[in-house]
Amino acid sequence: METIIEHTGNYSNHGKVISVRGSVVDIFFEQNLPSIYTVLHTGKDKEITIEILSQLDAQRVRGISLTPTQGLARGMAVETAGQQLKVPVGKKIMGRMFDVFGNTIDHLQPLPKMEWRNIHQSPPPLSKQSTKSEVFLTGIKAIDVLIPLERGGKVGLFGGAGVGKTVLLTEMIHNMVGHSKGVSMFCGIGERCREGQELYHDMKEAGVLDSMVMMFGQMNEPPGARFRVGHAALTMAEYFRDDEHRDVLLLIDNIFRFIQAGMEVSGLMGEMPSRLGYQPTLGTELSKLEERIANTDAGAITSIQAVYVPADDLTDPAAVHAFSHLSASIVLSRKKASEGLYPAIDLLQSNSKMATPGIIGERHYNLAQQIKHTLSQYEELKDIIAMLGLEQLSTGDRSLVNQARRLERFLTQPFFTTEQFSGLKGKDVSLKDALDGCERILADEFKDLPESAFYMIGTIDEAQKKGDTNKPDDKDNNKVKGTTSDATNANEAIKTGK
Repeated sequence: METIIEHTGNYSNHGKVISVRGSVVDIFFEQNLPSIYTVLHTGKDKEITIEILSQLDAQRVRGISLTPTQGLARGMAVETAGQQLKVPVGKKIMGRMFDVFGNTIDHLQPLPKMEWRNIHQSPPPLSKQSTKSEVFLTGIKAIDVLIPLERGGKVGLFGGAGVGKTVLLTEMIHNMVGHSKGVSMFCGIGERCREGQELYHDMKEAGVLDSMVMMFGQMNEPPGARFRVGHAALTMAEYFRDDEHRDVLLLIDNIFRFIQAGMEVSGLMGEMPSRLGYQPTLGTELSKLEERIANTDAGAITSIQAVYVPADDLTDPAAVHAFSHLSASIVLSRKKASEGLYPAIDLLQSNSKMATPGIIGERHYNLAQQIKHTLSQYEELKDIIAMLGLEQLSTGDRSLVNQARRLERFLTQPFFTTEQFSGLKGKDVSLKDALDGCERILADEFKDLPESAFYMIGTIDEAQKKGDTNKPDDKDNNKVKGTTSDATNANEAIKTGK
């Protein structure tokens, strides 16, 4: 891995700006044409930073500006030290917040003199990658039971706007910083600045900021900066994995914005777009980023990535390319969110390659299959229930519907990160408690308890207490539920659950 200390160097090469088109700048060099990815500085105070993306001929290069280009004009002098974009690495970056250039943006003391590394690094060779499969627990019932995550794997949270991707991501940070002694690296690509500030203060209040590093290239930044912030964050994460042999949890919000920034850069560079306006190099650009996230003999980078799905269409090229790199896909459903079932995970569309008997064990695997089977059968019966009502089903089907509805509610969970909005205390549930709860529901142990007793609880014992408290009212409700449509049942259960 190439390591360079500090920004400075004696070498200097000078050129001049010959054209400016928005963020795209063409530069002329008399001699020593700089290579691709070299960083150039221009402007009155050398405040404008440009990264070379193509060499047009023997004397001209074309680059994309990583900063706003206001004030840039033809004929302006450009200088370069012949180096690529670098970020600081080391223990001193813990608890700090950075931009894509490695500058601190948290208004605290400047960084001491330390090592800086190129953001463009090669993925670890296959000979150094680990082939062990270990489960990574999150404390979230629905994920640990049905979509087990892999240590050193890549997890995608797929969903449209407003279904809870960022909330689920921040809840995972909260739980995992408590569970593991590793480092958490948060990378914000093209998302809202407000979310970054809230996350920073939440982590500070929770006392876990000292084991976190944050890097942001938010939606107000030029596309060039948003396109490089993922590589910069990975360089910092790789230091902790390769040099300090620590496990790193890398959280990316949002990988779609990385693809979108690449699309903007590609369009600005004059490349012909491919399907649905995406850049022709989408596959290779995403691979360059994703393949650096790996589990090696030294340590593991476990990545959880939010993936915005345009118009809730999972066949969109951005979602399809992201799917191919992941070891687990968590699909968030707008329908579940509208019913108040949070986390709004579509348990039938989500999947994980870890869900095999050899990795999670026979009991867990069989239980997960039984839950999916029950939920899929309930999904098929929904149309009949909507048209004819619950009473028209056979006794066996009615029992299955009751199990499925109780499972759906049991797999909801109050989050620590939403305590101030929901008024419900957050719960962190162990895998054993989650499996026991599901097993007992499927064994019809709680068929006399109302559905609302299972909504927004931690362990199954809480359902018993909750059911005992409001049993008389709910028995009356259940009499009415038999004749109403399924959608009404869901809404009633949610209201009483709240």
